Amino acid sequence: MFKQILSKLPRKSSKSTSFDSTGLDSGNQTSNSGNGVQCTNVGNSLSSRLSVVKRVSSAVFPASIMGGVEAVEPHLSFKDVSNLQKQGLFVSKLNLCCEVSDFCDPAKDVAEQDLKRQTLIELVDFVSSGCAKFNEQSMSAMCKMCAINLFRVFPPKYRSNGTIGEADDEEPMFDPAWSNLQIVYDLLVRFISYSSLDAKVAKKYVDHSFILRLLDLFDSEDPRERDCLKTILHRIYGKFMVHRPFIRKAVTNIIYRFVFETEKHNGIAELLEIFGSIISGFALPLKEEHKMFLWRALIPLHKPKSLGVYHQQLTYCVVQFIDKDPKLANNVIKGLLKYWPVTNSQKELMFISELEEILEMINMAEFQKIMVPLFRRIGYCLNSSHYQVAERAHLLWNNEHILQLITQNKQVILPLIFSALERNTQTHWNQAVLNLTQNIRKMLCEMDEELVVACQQKLEEEKSLLIEAEERRKLRWERLESAARSQSMAGNASIMPPLELPTCPVAC
Repeated sequence: MFKQILSKLPRKSSKSTSFDSTGLDSGNQTSNSGNGVQCTNVGNSLSSRLSVVKRVSSAVFPASIMGGVEAVEPHLSFKDVSNLQKQGLFVSKLNLCCEVSDFCDPAKDVAEQDLKRQTLIELVDFVSSGCAKFNEQSMSAMCKMCAINLFRVFPPKYRSNGTIGEADDEEPMFDPAWSNLQIVYDLLVRFISYSSLDAKVAKKYVDHSFILRLLDLFDSEDPRERDCLKTILHRIYGKFMVHRPFIRKAVTNIIYRFVFETEKHNGIAELLEIFGSIISGFALPLKEEHKMFLWRALIPLHKPKSLGVYHQQLTYCVVQFIDKDPKLANNVIKGLLKYWPVTNSQKELMFISELEEILEMINMAEFQKIMVPLFRRIGYCLNSSHYQVAERAHLLWNNEHILQLITQNKQVILPLIFSALERNTQTHWNQAVLNLTQNIRKMLCEMDEELVVACQQKLEEEKSLLIEAEERRKLRWERLESAARSQSMAGNASIMPPLELPTCPVAC
């Protein structure tokens, strides 16, 4: 009876106990019983759906980066993990991409390069979807990955220092690792531009050191990389207001080094393009710091021989300053006259084009302060033996605003340029320049014929005075030559006795 009662009581299963004590990780155990096999299958199915997360070694993911984030196997897809685990998988994939690959040898580590490229594409897609949440750990991992992959030392430049035209003809150099670099840059742009990114927290990782090394990359010879850097720096300037003074100072130092030391830098055009949009956002009245940037950085940038590479961007920056404060036009023109090229005709053409844009914006008060030295220089350009320079200087009169300025100040300007026009009609070799000179003379006669006649008379008087001075000089030289001849003849006729030296009273 007692045995029958005991047989009806439920017995404790050892397999069940083992499964319960080891949890889902014991799903790999096998058993000869049917119940044991069933538990194993259930454990495998649960493991595939619930236990995709695996702990990884702290040697792969340092505690400083993985602190507070559950590390996830980086080879998993974002679709295979829950929303709570995506953040850990994001950081794991960022750390996986910290390995730098050698792209100079295409046959080396092809599988690793493909894996890294695919992982980077997954990261870009994840950030683009808006599912990413950038806490301190993910910010740190992102900046670390970008720093390892992007910040590098460029090889020494082996190209010879040529002229502007030669530099334009050279083909750009392309980085063999650009296929991966482009994705890293794309990821960095999306990180900086992320709408929910907390700039107050991110500034600890996008710090001054990060920005300086980013600015060093502007010297890359790959124009695609410089274009990406231009976008990133502009986004950083807009996102991190606390870094704006530092960025302006760092760029100014790059310009100083380029102008006064090396005259070698590949990214001046891109840096000026960024500053063009920055200057347009300056508040009025302009700070003294901004004016100093114009005087000490932008104006001296007209000095290097490679001006043609960045002149368009430089002109835009200068025009933006004058648009903000028209009183700056006077000093800007003084700076142009200071650095005006004398022997480089291509640079002279650029200066005249920039001068025309400035004169279109100048007001009458500032124009009258600078018009005398300005039109003396324009007079030299009108007489230039390089026909393109002379032609470009004549075409200033086709600008209505400049013509209006000249008309209202004709009493001062016409005497400055009239002699240059007269000299052109007599001695210039190019027919196109002669035709333009005749057109300007007709325009001046229609403007004020009496003044033109007065300038003509004054010019003739100056010519007659020059002729008289030349004749007087010629007569003076003739008299000196005749006196020298008579002196030599007198010396030959009578030899002068030797002079007696006085005796020294002191005995030696």
